[in-house]
Amino acid sequence: MAGRGRAPKWVVGLLLAGLVGCGGTSGTDSASADVQRVLDRRAAAVRDGSEKVFVATAAPGPASAGERAEARTAFRNLRAVPLADWSYRVTGLRRSGDRATADADLRYRIAGYDRSPVVTARTLSLTRVEGRWYVTDDRPAGDSGRQLWEQGTVVAVRGEHSLVLGVGQSLGALRGHAGLADRAVPAVREAWGGDWPGRVVVLVPKSLKGMAELLGAPASGYRGIAAVTTGEAGGAGEAPADRIIVNPEAYGVLGSFGRQVVLTHETTHVATRAATSAATPLWLSEGYADWVGYRGTGRSAVQAAPELTRAVADGQVPAALPADKDFGFGGDAGKLARAYESGWLACRMIAERWGEVRLGEFYRAVGGHEKRAGAVEAGMREVLDTSPEEFTELWREYLRDRLGAGGSVEG
Repeated sequence: MAGRGRAPKWVVGLLLAGLVGCGGTSGTDSASADVQRVLDRRAAAVRDGSEKVFVATAAPGPASAGERAEARTAFRNLRAVPLADWSYRVTGLRRSGDRATADADLRYRIAGYDRSPVVTARTLSLTRVEGRWYVTDDRPAGDSGRQLWEQGTVVAVRGEHSLVLGVGQSLGALRGHAGLADRAVPAVREAWGGDWPGRVVVLVPKSLKGMAELLGAPASGYRGIAAVTTGEAGGAGEAPADRIIVNPEAYGVLGSFGRQVVLTHETTHVATRAATSAATPLWLSEGYADWVGYRGTGRSAVQAAPELTRAVADGQVPAALPADKDFGFGGDAGKLARAYESGWLACRMIAERWGEVRLGEFYRAVGGHEKRAGAVEAGMREVLDTSPEEFTELWREYLRDRLGAGGSVEG
């Protein structure tokens, strides 16, 4: 199972935030400016690749040897990541004497892949020594997700169309992910078109726990999920920075065919992100990603939709397309599988009945609406010349036909 990750902890795009000083005193305002300057030095050290300058932003003296060692480890963990930019912006400061806690937005871009920055909230602890501020701790704010390099030393593998970043993974395993991603990108481009950069970033943590930490969510909700794509649906402006995050435990039990379908599915989410909005129902976004994933594989509907096949055989043909809530992770695995299979078969039906070009046009038309209400109805009317009621009946009949004995094989 793969999924479109709606991870609010990864806020993508440009955020406007001013410096906030508690109490509004001139002393606090001055401290905010001083803290911003030390974070600017820390960011410049990352951009310039200067471990010495980065470690120097930690407190000096024998009592702070641990903080400097942690800073050195953090810098080295990050060293393999090809960064185009890295900066902090202080958004709040709480001070008590020579101690302070700063809220800040960390912005960074990966060179050659991110057109817009990833922005993630951080909480930094600082101490003042001889009139200068130093960082003693830098951690995710609240329930924000951790970054991959906070889990260990990052190893990077570059593919033709991909960058794979892993922690606790063998070089061979990461090369395998890059090979699958490199095959996924042309397959998605053929189905969706060329209106996206055609590059993906894949993160491979050591474990399911590591995946959950990146998402800032409980591990139990992703136990059977092979991969998710993080990013913020938008449809306007530059495409945000997406990340495909692999669950090495669920992904690892798949065969080569399943792994390719998963990576192609997730790559489809990256390609369609700019055309996906709040108006896009999950049955369409997930169904389209599965349609691209299975496109041209020769798998029949019966082979690729076993849960729905069993339901139809028992006379339980769904009365309606799945709602967004049916795609929730951590619930009934059978219900979740049927939701994905239902969306896939709806998109497969559109491709067969109206053509693949119309399927893409329908996806774009629905995502182009500002609001969910009326978006699907308008898209069906304008692109497919049908109504939701007629479409649902056609889809239900399609399920009976394709999931019955001897269901047809997809080309």
